[in-house]
Amino acid sequence: MSRWPAHAFLHDLAHRLDRRLWGLLAASIALLAGAHLLSGGPAQMLISAAMVLAILAFVLRLVLTAAPRVGDVDDVIDATPIDADPGACVISDAEGNVALLNAEARRLFGEADGATLSDLLRDGVEDRAAVLFRLRARAGSRGSGQEDLHFRGRPARLSVRHLSGARLLWRLDCPGAPGAEVAEFSGPPNPGDNWDILESLHIAYVKIAANGQVMRMNPRAASLLGCHEGVGGLRLSDLVEGLGRPVADWLEAAAKGQGASSTEVVRARRPERETYLQVSLIAVDEGDEVVVAAVLNDATELKTLEAQFVQSQKMQAIGQLAGGVAHDFNNLLTAISGYCDLLLLRHDIGDPDYGDLQQIAQNANRAASLVGQLLAFSRKQNLRPQVLDLRDLLDDLTHLLNRLVGEKTVLSLQHDPGLRAIRADRRQLEQVIMNLVVNARDAMRDTGGEITVATANLSLRSPEERDRAKIPPGDYVRVTVTDTGSGIPADRLQKIFEPFYTTKKSREGTGLGLSTAYGIVKQTGGFIFADSVVGRGTTFSIYLPAASAEEARAARSAGPEAGGPTAADGRRIEQAPSADGVVLLVEDEAPVRAFASHALRLRGYTVLEAANAEEALFMLEDDDLRVDLFVSDVIMPGMDGPSWVRKALEKRPGVGTVFVSGYAEESFSDDQRQIPNCVFLPKPFSLAELTRTVGQQLG
Repeated sequence: MSRWPAHAFLHDLAHRLDRRLWGLLAASIALLAGAHLLSGGPAQMLISAAMVLAILAFVLRLVLTAAPRVGDVDDVIDATPIDADPGACVISDAEGNVALLNAEARRLFGEADGATLSDLLRDGVEDRAAVLFRLRARAGSRGSGQEDLHFRGRPARLSVRHLSGARLLWRLDCPGAPGAEVAEFSGPPNPGDNWDILESLHIAYVKIAANGQVMRMNPRAASLLGCHEGVGGLRLSDLVEGLGRPVADWLEAAAKGQGASSTEVVRARRPERETYLQVSLIAVDEGDEVVVAAVLNDATELKTLEAQFVQSQKMQAIGQLAGGVAHDFNNLLTAISGYCDLLLLRHDIGDPDYGDLQQIAQNANRAASLVGQLLAFSRKQNLRPQVLDLRDLLDDLTHLLNRLVGEKTVLSLQHDPGLRAIRADRRQLEQVIMNLVVNARDAMRDTGGEITVATANLSLRSPEERDRAKIPPGDYVRVTVTDTGSGIPADRLQKIFEPFYTTKKSREGTGLGLSTAYGIVKQTGGFIFADSVVGRGTTFSIYLPAASAEEARAARSAGPEAGGPTAADGRRIEQAPSADGVVLLVEDEAPVRAFASHALRLRGYTVLEAANAEEALFMLEDDDLRVDLFVSDVIMPGMDGPSWVRKALEKRPGVGTVFVSGYAEESFSDDQRQIPNCVFLPKPFSLAELTRTVGQQLG
């Protein structure tokens, strides 16, 4: 039929690349969506990989553009065989640019110089872009494809076949044309034989009465719908859901030819797995009645990718909201807890006001913990990791956990005797364990049961994939929380880590417990998974990277960390010898600036105050002014902290810096950390933490 041109190799190469282009773009989008669910190094790796795939897709597109189009080689195409074809035949390139039409196609469409296949079908096929996209995809993956549709109001079939190079042969079979092969749905007095043809097709078909009753379906449709026991008594509404309107109204409109589009994406009512379907309805006149033919396509993969993208956008929006709220709260809490510490310096334990001040301090700490939880599920909270032995942590929690589960539930702990240490934020990890135990208790609220918390060492010599996550090889400590409760249905199991998703009754749960746990575990560098069997119970498994032997030995040698935001710390500051040094304090929040200035002056420092970066730089223009240390907020109106400090260090290179912020430390980006001799102190900080950090920097 055709002779090979000199560029045939480039044609074939371009066609093979075109098959991979959309896959590369989809993979790039999926990696970007995954990056929003992570933070730090893993997120950067996913973003880098996504960019590489996007660039590769761009390069492939350049190759495809550079490849000679079908129209460029018209002289080597022998059109005689297709010209005699009774169907309307069109030869195009991979992008739909028309090269040749046979006699029937010219009769239907006229001459098509410079036209595309989409142009030819504009007045004849609804949703032509989607139809052509699906058929091109099938031709790319299987070499050919076909789809039944309406052309100018009548049933027709459009098929495609891949030719050599990047060429595609399209064939439109219309009712009434000589040699037409499409099964006609209207006219014959006995249309049953036509429906029999559909049983063997690769496309999923369902025949539906106008009242919604399912009359028959071919095997492929039965497989997609999970309907393997016949269709007797079934209605379409028994098989699909999620239209946003009654199925009967949708069918009635389709049967009457109403509405701009009769295509919807719906969810199949399959309890064993989640399946989404794209359903196109076609009215069929059978003489004495009008029935509806439904064409089904599996859209599960597309909906899954869409859901992941929406989830990543949701997490990003919540993270931004949480970050802003946390910044304001942390400034308030810094002032509240700071002034409380200052008052505690003036009162002894026997003082009548001492207990009230302690209550203020404790509630400020609780508020700080709540802000941390708010940030946890968006993975933006400040973690203070330390080397921990999970056996000690769980033993310390046992009394509290027993009080949480109540009398109906038995709580048991099982430990690996040689359990390795981990590196994590103790308070946040305690929050994770408590959230999981409380969820397990609620799953057995009426019946009672047993909750088992177990720890074990785990070494992975090769990557392990679970729930679309890949656990890299290495040494881990696994914590499992298992209950004997009611279990979680499969369709809900994949949603339980979403923020605000809850299966509890109104006012019994916020939907933040598991998303908080997920955020903390992911930010710690670990993984969390859920396995459940309805009626038998649920197991949550946490994988945490094991600490190295050197880290564990160093932690044992150092002993418990001294200091903390307590009243005792405040009294130790009062008894400490006076310090010496000049501190330039730059803070735009007046209450925080006043507290920090007061605390540092009590310690003996000379404090210079500035409300913003510009004011600080103006003060430093005085060359006779001595400054030993900068204490600066990171985010301020106008110039931010790191920017003004870099400028100040040009003339005062030896001055150290303490950066403070109510935002997460990740806002203190890598390039800002290049500032020499600087440390980060997160808000809210106590009087003791501030003076200790300043003393260490000046030490």
